[in-house]
Amino acid sequence: MSAESAKSHPEDDFSRTREFEVLERVRAIPAGFVSTYGDVSPGAPRFAGTVLFHDDDPDLPWWRVVRADGSLAKRDRQRALLRAEGVPFKGARVDMSLARVVP
Repeated sequence: MSAESAKSHPEDDFSRTREFEVLERVRAIPAGFVSTYGDVSPGAPRFAGTVLFHDDDPDLPWWRVVRADGSLAKRDRQRALLRAEGVPFKGARVDMSLARVVP
């Protein structure tokens, strides 16, 4: 390994910090409630999706993160987990007026 490749790049540290913050916000969502991708990653909701996609922690409650309109990215699988926690729905979408919490 070269000395250059072994150096830490500040942007890498920043990215890891942002990832940690997203994961901590997701872990803070209580059972029976949801937050949006934008809630857990303000200003960068797609970043939250990327972090969740790449995380393999079986204890991370990824299903509690939904789209801003209450629709589900993982459809039936996510719906089953949310219903088991008592999250209210309006049709196919989470009732955001009752279930949304901002971590």
